[in-house]
This record gives sequence, structure tokens and C-alpha cells, in this order.
Amino acid sequence: MKRFSLRSVVLSLTVLCLSACGCARGADGPKDSTAQENDALVVLNYGKYLDETVIQMFEEETGIDVKLEEYESPEEMYTKFKAGSIAYDVVCTSEYMVERLISEGEANEIDFSRFTYYKNLDPEIIEATKTFDPETKYALPYFYGTLGILYDTTIVSPEEVTTWNILWDETYQDSIIMQNSVRDTFVPALRLSGSDINTENPDELSAAADLLIRQKPIVYAYYVDETADEMAAGNAAMALVYSGEAAYAKELNEDLAYSVPEEGSNLWIDSWFIPKSCKNQENAEKFLDFLCREDTAMLNFEYVWYGTPNLRVKEALDEETLMDATIFPTPEILANCEVFRQFGQDTTALYSYLWKKLKSE
Repeated sequence: MKRFSLRSVVLSLTVLCLSACGCARGADGPKDSTAQENDALVVLNYGKYLDETVIQMFEEETGIDVKLEEYESPEEMYTKFKAGSIAYDVVCTSEYMVERLISEGEANEIDFSRFTYYKNLDPEIIEATKTFDPETKYALPYFYGTLGILYDTTIVSPEEVTTWNILWDETYQDSIIMQNSVRDTFVPALRLSGSDINTENPDELSAAADLLIRQKPIVYAYYVDETADEMAAGNAAMALVYSGEAAYAKELNEDLAYSVPEEGSNLWIDSWFIPKSCKNQENAEKFLDFLCREDTAMLNFEYVWYGTPNLRVKEALDEETLMDATIFPTPEILANCEVFRQFGQDTTALYSYLWKKLKSE
């Protein structure tokens, strides 16, 4: 049985208010004192987003100890990072949070010329990172995917999920799951309104919120990690989900399918960066280069089962996997998706207000 990581973002309103912007099951990392001991390489990542075998291999081959800290949402990561209690050496997070930390001067430039395996990465995905790392000198893409609709084919037809409108269809009252995540949940409403998913126009955001408030009476639940299991169990007809979560659910229930509606959606690119707090830049770069190696990248792909930018891994995969657009979106799907950008404080505050308003209705 393949293992998957759910790229889930629980956008806590308290933390959202701290954020000037805005998958994975979380787990408690080591205590601060443990993370700092022995001058180990301290890695901060989403929960269950890195095969432990890869860490063991790196330690055995290099003699460098690794201490892994995990978190659930980018906002939680930002709070932990900014607390300064741990000097993190390498961090993996969502693209818009990488953009924010770069803009705050918190990221070191990475010397990719010292990498042996950087050449394994897809130039098109590297090009896409220019949205949040214009000179491609701070971020290393790790996994990517889309936001779309996971649906039960015994209840919903493929034609219906070609548009986000299906999420407002009263025929499916109490059978629609939405993300308990402000930025993701706003995507369908913004695209149906003809707005950019990165809009900071208050009128457009308010109009999208009104659509979501109108939708709320027919929503079964706002979930994060529970979504895949709920869909696999047949407890809902459709759900707004990340592509990796959809791939996981499809493994559990063959009646499930995934669609990215024609109005367009979000392309997410989780990426690594080396923070200013890094104690050993050389070791940090060795670790990132190691993750680009074909065998370790394959282990992580099989563990997470999200789209990998590693071309050597893709060359080794079977045709069925490569043709699965849930895992590897087609060029047409990618061309119709946008990467999230960071927001200014005013937009962040407005999102927080509108999210509270939606959840309190």
C-alpha cells in the first residue's frame, strides 16, 4: 500500500492575522533542546512529507545528523520559525510563504552550481517557481499539484465537475465537503466570479465571500485531513481537495475521480529554502542536493505520491502513473492554474474578517 501525505492547510484565524499572506498530517517534532543538540542539521517540514529512510540514508552516507521538526500549516511554520527558539537549517513550505520569507530577508541564496543532481529537476517547474522566486536562487521545488474536485462517479457525472458551479448545486445538499482553509475555499468562488485567485480587490473578495455564504447551507462539512477518508467511505458526493489527497482517496475507492474545473484553479509548488538561521550552509546544500538524487527522490515520491519535478523519477515510472492527471497535471491543466502569491496586511485582515463571517453564518 502506497503511503500519502495530505497537503492540508488549516488556516487558524489567530495565525492568519499574524500572517501577511495567505498539506500534510502533522506530528510533534523533537523538543527544542533535542533539535539543537550535536550541531545536527535541523529540518522543518510538513508532517509525513519526507520518507524516514531518506534521512537515514543521508546520515549514513554523510555522517551528518538530521533532526526533523514537523508542522501542519504554512502559518504554523511561520510562527515557529519567527519564534527563533530553534535555528532551522532547511525549511520546506508553500510557495507563497517562501515568497514572504524571501521578501523579509529570511532566506539565503542557494549555490545550485555546487549541486550534482539539480539537473534532474524539470526546467518547466523551475520556471514556474519564478512566480515567487524571480531569480530562482532561493527555492528548490519539492512537490507540486493542483486544487480540484474529488467526486463519486456513481453519483456525479464527469460533465458536472467541469465547472465549479457544481459546488453550488442544491441537488447535492449535505453532500459537499469544502476545505477548512480560507485561501483554498475562496478559489472556486473567485474563479466563478471571474476574479484572479490572488486578487486584493476588496469588492471582488467580498463578492466571493457572498457566494460562499450562499453555498454554506448545502455544505456537508469543512474538513482538512478527514476529507479523503470521508470520500472513500462514501459519506459525500464531492469535495474540494488537493490533488495528492485525491490520489490517496482514489486508491481507497475505485469509484472516485478527480477534476480541475475549466474556470481554472491553484497550482501549488511546495519548495525548500535555506533560512538565514542556518548554521552550516554547505551541509544544508548537501541535504537538498541529496533530495534531488533519483533514488531518494523516488523514495519520497512513493511515500507522498504527489507530482515530482524530478525527471529521472518520472522516467522510471509506469505509463499508467504518468498518465494519471491527478498526480501529474497535463500541460492544459497547468496552463489554467495560478500559483498563490503572498498578500499585504490589509488583504490578510480582510480575508480573516470574511472567513470569520462565513464560518459564523
